[in-house]
Amino acid sequence: MTGKQPDPPLRMPARLFEELAAGGSPAEALAFLARSERARRLLLLRTLLARFDTLPTPLDTPAEAWRTVKAAAERAPGPVDRLLLAPQTGGWLGHVLRRMHGSASGGPPLWAEAGHLCALAVAAALRAGTEADLRVPLLDGALALPSLGLARLPGAPRGPSVGRARVRGGELTLSSETTDSRPVVLRRPTAVPVGAASAAPDTDPHWLPLRLLTLTRPSGTATVTLDDLDPYRDLDDPLAPARLDAGEATEWQRLFEEAALIVSAGGTHGPGRLDAAEIRAVVPWGRTTALPAAPPTVRLSASSGDAYAAMVIARPAGALALAETLVHEFQHSKVAALLHLFPLLDDDREERYYAPWRGDPRHLTGLLHGAYAFTGVAGFWRDRLAEARRPEAADLAGYHFALRRTQSRLVVRTLLTSGRLTVQGRVFTTGLARTLDGWLREPVPATALARARTAAALHRTEWRLRNVLPRPGSPTAPGTLVLRTERTSWPDDRTYAFAAPPAVPRTADEHLAAGDPAAALSRYADVLTADPAQPHALAGWIVARANLGGGRTSRRMLARPELLQPLPSG
Repeated sequence: MTGKQPDPPLRMPARLFEELAAGGSPAEALAFLARSERARRLLLLRTLLARFDTLPTPLDTPAEAWRTVKAAAERAPGPVDRLLLAPQTGGWLGHVLRRMHGSASGGPPLWAEAGHLCALAVAAALRAGTEADLRVPLLDGALALPSLGLARLPGAPRGPSVGRARVRGGELTLSSETTDSRPVVLRRPTAVPVGAASAAPDTDPHWLPLRLLTLTRPSGTATVTLDDLDPYRDLDDPLAPARLDAGEATEWQRLFEEAALIVSAGGTHGPGRLDAAEIRAVVPWGRTTALPAAPPTVRLSASSGDAYAAMVIARPAGALALAETLVHEFQHSKVAALLHLFPLLDDDREERYYAPWRGDPRHLTGLLHGAYAFTGVAGFWRDRLAEARRPEAADLAGYHFALRRTQSRLVVRTLLTSGRLTVQGRVFTTGLARTLDGWLREPVPATALARARTAAALHRTEWRLRNVLPRPGSPTAPGTLVLRTERTSWPDDRTYAFAAPPAVPRTADEHLAAGDPAAALSRYADVLTADPAQPHALAGWIVARANLGGGRTSRRMLARPELLQPLPSG
């Protein structure tokens, strides 16, 4: 990017690949993944620059914008590299490429989306202390500056329009090319830590800074972007800003600091552990104010292969739930980066496999992602079990550890027997199997283990009742199931309901969680009297009967529960 000799070809040492395959996050391996993502971003930018040459635009040419980026990189390669590796840059690249290929359609006019390269160049100049003079895309009078914030020009027209951004001496002058509105001058616009004095005046009509979550570590202070502004912060289509109020931002800072300490307890390299400073951006979802109170669990989290080390999260009330989610989503980022380097499997993308954490059938790539993510989650709870000082804490951690290690190992078996793994994919999946097999031999409190096994059986049984056609002659191999063509989503409420034994069981599920399958069986039977094919109750009845030691018949029902349902009419 700076005109120097090109970087040598990337070759991942086998030991780094094997360390990642075991589920961990060693610093050297993560640094390699970051370098590989940088190389990929440059290739994508090169592709876009070639395509932009033929795109009509009222803005400056892509070549001029790229010259501005290169000049900034010559002066300050580190800050410009960080801008290039920002998740929002990857989100923009992925979205615009899909749009130009016809597989995405949302967003402003294509010239404005392509012109985001000019905004990237302006941000690079501000970071490097170089100069820029470019026509830039404005949306409702605002210019999104990646990794910095949102510059606002009062009086500019609604919708997309053309502005001019001039950078000199760290000062940004923003004006409109279509109206006579007065230019805005911003002195050193930058992102600010949550709670900093410079972050307080969100009433500034001209500048809305990105906020930074701050982590204090033995090696120094690190920051992670709390992104509620950038249009490319989500998984695909551009989003409008959704500014957090000061109270909600403060809650994110408090919880993130606490979660960072949890995930790094005992080190940062093993499966389920993480240096939270490796996360590049957290994108809040679903709420912008501290009230009403957040739910105890994370209701939604997601990540994208375009945006390495970023994650969309609906904030929970507690740090433990957030810490588990940070591990889960970072595992997804690692797999996505590896899939950019290696063809780990030959996936026809047909959704026909059982995933214990989903209500619908999944394709093999989804299984690989899920197995890796939940191996990390199992490791997270294994650490919580090891550090537990109270019986109830050990019981909770033991339940989640036992459940996720069992479910992940089941999916790893599906992958290993699919016949679709490449050589690298088999090495990777075998590494996961080795980690999980070691964990399966580790002791867990007996009551927690019993609930985990019951919860795993309940999910698989209900999944088959809802997704698999009851054809007596159909094979049972995971990839050859005869699946229903019409399916509805269903809530997996048992996984978390079984995490703790109920003090006073009342419902059938609660009796089963309390270890009383006989009482549960009779209550499930009451429900089935009115609706013999009700999947939730039927799954509970089958598992309760098996827990009573029903012998060969019960084992057959667990293996093929769908045979207890009538064939669909027609």
